[in-house]
Amino acid sequence: MAGLTLASPSAERRVYSPWRETWRRYSRHKLAVVSAFLLLVLVLAVVFGPFVWRVKIDEIDIVAGMQGPSPAHPFGTDDLGQDILARMIYGGRISLAVGLAAMLVSVFIGVLIGALAGMSRGALGHGLMWLTDLFLSLPQLPLLLLLIYLFRDGLKQVFGPEGGIFILIVLVIGGLRWMPVARLVRAQFLSIREKEFVEAARALGASPLRQVVKHILPNALGPVIIAGTIDVAAAIIAESTLSFLGLGFPPDTPTWGRLLYDAKDFLDIGPHWALFPGGAIFIAVVAINFIGDGLRDALDARRVI
Repeated sequence: MAGLTLASPSAERRVYSPWRETWRRYSRHKLAVVSAFLLLVLVLAVVFGPFVWRVKIDEIDIVAGMQGPSPAHPFGTDDLGQDILARMIYGGRISLAVGLAAMLVSVFIGVLIGALAGMSRGALGHGLMWLTDLFLSLPQLPLLLLLIYLFRDGLKQVFGPEGGIFILIVLVIGGLRWMPVARLVRAQFLSIREKEFVEAARALGASPLRQVVKHILPNALGPVIIAGTIDVAAAIIAESTLSFLGLGFPPDTPTWGRLLYDAKDFLDIGPHWALFPGGAIFIAVVAINFIGDGLRDALDARRVI
């Protein structure tokens, strides 16, 4: 009929890429979006903060000791008159770096062991899961403290006070957090390796390594990413706990946990000293957990959003 145009089916079809669909599902989780924004602000503050706030972290002014928040010191000062904001910016780099590095260690170990256990059909898989259950049964905090005591001095001599403690804390925390990731990856591998597309690749002669790299692991990364976000929060708390107990970084390295440890004796006269680093730890951990919840909803194709 003249004057009548019909839209083609391709024009009406809405095309979604996997990344766009994941973002659409993630953006429905309002707390996750707000948490991602807060975490981004926190990361930008600790990365670029020294270029904006140029106060030295070790600048002592006894006269200005224990002052509350003011224009000169937005977060107040400690007992030596040192600026808490400058020390928090410096310490935030260390705390967040420990969380990310420990997460990478735990995810790497967990994915490796979980993949081997998931692909193995014999004694190797059972042995690796027995090892995983053994590590899960160990009391983590006493073991953490024991390893710190045993290897702290040796690594300090090799890598320096800050470098040695950083490597030790990352390896110890990451080495004690891989077990949930390994169990999760093994469960994913056991399920995905029996799917039709994996069987087709196997029938076409794909090696076990190619099956893992090209077909199984990419489809198992969703739960691993979620577990990784949880590990970042747990590592930040673990580092703060060690610093609060006086077993973390040296006293002149102001991590968020170390600031809390130094402030514990001045809570009656200077609560701001503990309030701001404690608030930063709280915001970082809660934001990361909500981001993990949002990623869980976004990456779970069976969940209707």
